[in-house]
Amino acid sequence: MVFLYFPGFRHCRCVQEPLHPVQKGQGLVMEWEKLARVLEKQNWIILMILGAASFFLMSPVFTLGIILGGLIIIANFNLLQHTICCAFSPEGVMRPKKRSIIAKSYLRLGILGIIICILLKKAWVDPVGLCIGLSIVVVSIIYLGIRVAWKTSSREAI
Repeated sequence: MVFLYFPGFRHCRCVQEPLHPVQKGQGLVMEWEKLARVLEKQNWIILMILGAASFFLMSPVFTLGIILGGLIIIANFNLLQHTICCAFSPEGVMRPKKRSIIAKSYLRLGILGIIICILLKKAWVDPVGLCIGLSIVVVSIIYLGIRVAWKTSSREAI
């Protein structure tokens, strides 16, 4: 048995087959794990920067919108990553769980919609602040893409 670590989740998952040598230390698997860790750190850093700036410059309701939106979207992104990682075997072959993947995606989307609806209906958060918070992962992915493209063109590694 092999225990795998998935970034964003602090638990292990058992796999019956051993990993191939290429998947242990080199190749796309290693690169994805590194990029996922960088992306996870960037999400939290961007959330802290936006939350701190909003704390000093905007109203408490706006700040709460940014913080709750960021927390919601980071959790949603981590759950999506976990679902996708569980859908594939260590060799990269998709396991026959298409219906469960689709059901989990719709369930996650429904819960996300309900949470956002409650936050906006009760007027606990500012809608613009919530939208800014919900866009943290998008900003992080764009920033990571620009950084990787810049370093690739200048022949540096991450």
